This record gives sequence, C-alpha cells and structure tokens, in this order.
Amino acid sequence: MRQRLILLAAVCALVMTSAHDAAAGCEDHPEPGVDWSGCTKTRLLLEDEDLHGANFHGAELAATSFVGSNLTGADLSEAHLDKARFNGALLTGANLIKAEFGRAELMGANLTDAQMEKAELPRADLSDAVLVGANLEKAELGRAVLVNADLGNVNLRDAYLARADLRGARLAGADLSGAEFYLADLRGADLSQATGLAQSQLVETCGDGTTKLPPDIEPPAAWPCASQGEDVGD
Repeated sequence: MRQRLILLAAVCALVMTSAHDAAAGCEDHPEPGVDWSGCTKTRLLLEDEDLHGANFHGAELAATSFVGSNLTGADLSEAHLDKARFNGALLTGANLIKAEFGRAELMGANLTDAQMEKAELPRADLSDAVLVGANLEKAELGRAVLVNADLGNVNLRDAYLARADLRGARLAGADLSGAEFYLADLRGADLSQATGLAQSQLVETCGDGTTKLPPDIEPPAAWPCASQGEDVGD
C-alpha cells in the first residue's frame, strides 16, 4: 500500500508539472506576451527580441541573455535572473518585484517606472542605466555598480546599498529615507535634490569634493575612501 501511495504521488506530481508547462506555454517561441511563468529557460540567447508584456513570473532564467530586447511591461516578478544579461534592454514599466539579479548585467538598460520592490541585485552592474521613477523600496543593492546611472525620482526607501558604486550617479528627487549607504562610493554623485537623506547616513560613506549634497547635509569630516584610499568594490 505504501509503495502504491508513493507511486501515485509521483504520477500526480508529473501530471501537475506537465499541466503547468502546457498552461504556461514553456515550449512556446519567444514573442510578445509569451507565458513562461515558472518555466526553466537558463542560458538562452534572447537578444534583440520583442518580448513586451511577456510573463516570466517565477521563471528560472539564470545566465540568459536579453541584450537589446524589448521587455516593456513584462512580468519578471520573483524570477531567478542571476548572471542574466540585460545590457541596453528596454524594461520600462516592468514588474521586477522580488526578482533575483545577482551579478546580472543591466548596463544602459532602461528601467523607467519599473517596479523593483525587494528585488535582489547584489553585485549587479547597472552602469549608465536609466531608473527614473523606479520603485526600489527595500531592494538589495549591496556592491551593485550604478556608475553614471540616472536615479531621478527613484524610491530607495530602506534600500540596502552598502559598498555600492554610485560614482557620477544622478539622484534628483530620489527618496533616500532609511537607505543604507555603508562605504558606498559617492564620488561625483549628485544628491543635491534628493529627499529623505539624513546626516547619519553619510557617516561611513565614501566621497570627495565632487559629491553634491542637499543644502542641509554636511559632508563627513573625513570621507573614508578619500582619506584611506579604499576600493569600495573589494
């Protein structure tokens, strides 16, 4: 009886998996609105594809290349995207809530108005990316590279940016309330019009004379990276 129950459970699991793959269209070709939710699609080359409105919720897409692709309005929430490549991709209005982007490449990507609450982007490279109006509340950006990124009007409330590289980043209108900037590199960053920034958030940040701060915020007596020559990326 026990063996029959185990066999029945295994058959049911297989049937459910097959039913999901069929319903989600895991074998469908990449196209606008494709439903690959929960599917496993690692290490694919999906460059310069039109995937606007696609559903990748909870999908396994590690190391997949979306370079130059159109993912406007796509749902990538809770997707696994470690080491995926989105260089130059269009992700305006995309749903990236709780997505995992560890060491992913998003250089020059357009993430305007993207929903990225609690997204995990440790060591992700967002150099020159456009994140205007994006919601990154409680996002994990430890050691992320945001060099020359446009973070205008971004919600970074309670975001984790320890050791992040923000050199040359523009944060006009960004909400920095409660954000963690431990050893973040702010050299050349423009925070002069950011909101919610407290003096205490800058105590152990890295910066220099090119760092622009709000009128009511003073730079620390000594910027750690300027005085100690630290490489915050290590």
